[in-house]
Amino acid sequence: MNTPASTVSRWEVRDRVALLTIDNPPVNALSQAVRIALFDAIAAISADESVDALVIACAGRTFIAGADLREFGKPATEPFLTQVVDAIEASAKPVVAAIHGSALGGGLEVAMACHYRIAAPKAQFGLPEVKLGLMPGARGTQHLPRLIGADEALPMIAFGNSIGADKALSLGLIDRIAGEDLVADAIAFARSIADKPVPRRRDRNAALTSPTLFEDFPAANARKFRGLDAPPAIVEAVRAAVELPFEEGAKREREVFLKLREGPQTLALRHLFFAEREAAKVPGLDGVDARPIATVGVIGAGTMGTGIAINFLIAGLPVTLMEANPEALERGAATIAKTLADNAKSGRMTQAAADTAQALLSRTLIIDDLGSVDLVIEAAFETMEVKTAIFSALGKVAKPNAILATNTSYLDVDAIAAASGRPADVIGLHFFSPANIMKLLEIVRGRATADDVLATGLALAKRIRKTPVVSGNAYGFIGNRLLAVRRREAEAMLAEGVSPYAIDAAIEAFGFPMGPFRIGDLAGLDLGWSAETSTGATIRERLCEAGRRGQKTGAGFYDYDEKRRPSPSPQAIEIVERFAAEKGATQREVTADAIVQRLLWPMVAEGALILREGIAQRLSDIDVVWTTGYGWPAWTGGPMHYGKTIGFRTIADALESMGDYPTDALRELADEKP
Repeated sequence: MNTPASTVSRWEVRDRVALLTIDNPPVNALSQAVRIALFDAIAAISADESVDALVIACAGRTFIAGADLREFGKPATEPFLTQVVDAIEASAKPVVAAIHGSALGGGLEVAMACHYRIAAPKAQFGLPEVKLGLMPGARGTQHLPRLIGADEALPMIAFGNSIGADKALSLGLIDRIAGEDLVADAIAFARSIADKPVPRRRDRNAALTSPTLFEDFPAANARKFRGLDAPPAIVEAVRAAVELPFEEGAKREREVFLKLREGPQTLALRHLFFAEREAAKVPGLDGVDARPIATVGVIGAGTMGTGIAINFLIAGLPVTLMEANPEALERGAATIAKTLADNAKSGRMTQAAADTAQALLSRTLIIDDLGSVDLVIEAAFETMEVKTAIFSALGKVAKPNAILATNTSYLDVDAIAAASGRPADVIGLHFFSPANIMKLLEIVRGRATADDVLATGLALAKRIRKTPVVSGNAYGFIGNRLLAVRRREAEAMLAEGVSPYAIDAAIEAFGFPMGPFRIGDLAGLDLGWSAETSTGATIRERLCEAGRRGQKTGAGFYDYDEKRRPSPSPQAIEIVERFAAEKGATQREVTADAIVQRLLWPMVAEGALILREGIAQRLSDIDVVWTTGYGWPAWTGGPMHYGKTIGFRTIADALESMGDYPTDALRELADEKP
C-alpha cells in the first residue's frame, strides 16, 4: 500500500489493521500537518484491500488535546477539521480511536468521528471551546448528543468541563476501557469488529429525555451565562441535533460557530488565554533556578492565613501555622480541618487526600518555631507597625536562604523588607480571599528582591495552581490601585446625588458579579474605621456611625434579611441624600452607560500609568489581574483590552471633558503603533 508520509505521524500495519500514531509534541495539537496525516490515512485504508480497519493513536502523554494555538487568528488551511471529521466518519472501513491523556476540543471531535473509541483508564474527555467564547465547530454539537443524548451533552458542551473514562463509558461516549496496553487492545478490538457493518450515527437524531431541556437549562443557568454569547449558541446547536437531520444540524452548527468566531467575545477570551501564559514570563529570569521549598510557615490564623495554608497542604507541603493568640490558633486549625473535610465530602478531593493534607499541618504560638522552614508567609493585621515588627523578628529567626513573604494588600513591600535586615529574601505574595479558592496571586517584586526569590514565587504559584502576575512595589500594586480609582469615582457619584443602587445595577449589568456598594457591604464598611476617630467626612463613616457596617450587622448600603439577601434601604438612602445635600447636590438620574464610563474609564487611564511606571510588565497583566481577582467580565478581555476596543484616544478625550484626570499615559498608548 502507499504509506502516508508525514513528519508528525508514524504508520504501520499489524495483521490487517493499520495503526496511525500521531506524534506532534507536546500535546499532539491539530496542526495542518496532523490534519493532513489523518486525512491521508483514511484515503490509504480505503484504497488498500490488505487493510480491514484503522486505529488512530497518539505518541507522548496525550491524545489530540485540541487546536494548534500557533494557528489562532490565522487564515484556515485545508484540509479543514470538518473535512477530516467527515472523511473519518464516511470511511467504509471501521476506524477506532485509542485515547490516552486528554481528548479535548477538536481532539474529541476527531475521536467522535471514529466509529469506535477505546480509552485508557485515566483518559479525560471534554469540549472546552466555550471557555474561549466559542463552541465545537467540527460536528461536535451533533456527534456528542447522538452518542450520549442531548440531556447529558448540553451541559458538557455549555460548561466546557471534562469527564473521566468511567463516566464516558457509562454515558456511551466510549466503547471500552483498555487494559495495560492501550494500543494492543485497540488493535485487537479493531480486528474483532472489522467484518461488522460500520455504525452510522448520521442516520438518527439525538435522544432527548426532558422535553423542556432547551427552556429549562438556560433558565436554570441564567446567572452563570449572563452576558455570554456562546451558551445560547450552544443550546441552539444541540437543539438542532435533536430536531434536524444530521446534515442540516451540521449546517446550523457551522452558522452559529462562524458567528461566534467573528464576534468580540472570543477575541477577548483568547486575549486572556494568551495573557495568562505571558504573565508568568519575566525578562531576565531565564536560567535562574528557584530555591527549593519543602516546608512552609504561615503567620496569622485568620481567614487569609488559613486559606493560604490550605493551598500548600493540598499541594503536599508541610505547613506550620503560627498565631500569637491561642484561641485564634485553635479556630484557624478548626477552619482548616473543616475546609478539608468539606472538600472530601463534596468530591473536590478524596478522603485519603484530605487526611494526608490534614496530617501535614502543625501549629505553634512561638515565632522561633519557624526557624527551619523554607518559606514564611505573613498574613497578619494590615498595618505597617504589625508587619515590620514581624519581619524584624523573622530576619533574626529564619534560616539563611529562607524566603520571607508578606501578604500585604497595599503596604510598602520595600519598607517591610528593610525591617527584616535581609531584603533580598523578601517578596510580596498577595493572595485574594478566599485564598484557597481564588486563582490570582500578585507577586510583588521589591527593589532588593533577589531573582531566585522571584523565580521561586512563580514556581510556587504553579505548584499551588494559582495564576501569577508580577507587580512592582507601589501602593495597592496593580489590582487594588485600580480598585481605589473605582471606589473614589463611585463615592464621588454618591456625593453628586446618584443612587448607590443605580451604580451597582449599572456595573452588574456590565458583567461584574457585584457592584461596588454590595462589595463594600460584603467586606465590611468599618474596615479601617473606628468610632473614636470617625469624623463623618464620608458616606461610609456616616453609615458606620449609624450602626450600618455591612452584611455582618444586617445593614449597610443595603438592608439584609436572615439569609443575607440585599434590598434597598430607606435609611441608607436618607443618609446618602443628606450627605449629598450638604455638598450641594440632589438626587439625580444618570444613564447606565454614563455610570459605566465614569467608573471604568478612569481605571483604564490608571492602568496606562501603571504600565508607564513599570509597576505592570505589560498591559495584558492588568487584564489578568482584574478578570482573575476582581470579577471583571472575562468576555470583555479586562480593563485594558476593553479600553483598547473603545479606543484609548476616545477615552482620553472623554475623561478630559469630564474633569481633571491624568490622560498623558493613555494618549501615549493611543499613539503606539499596533
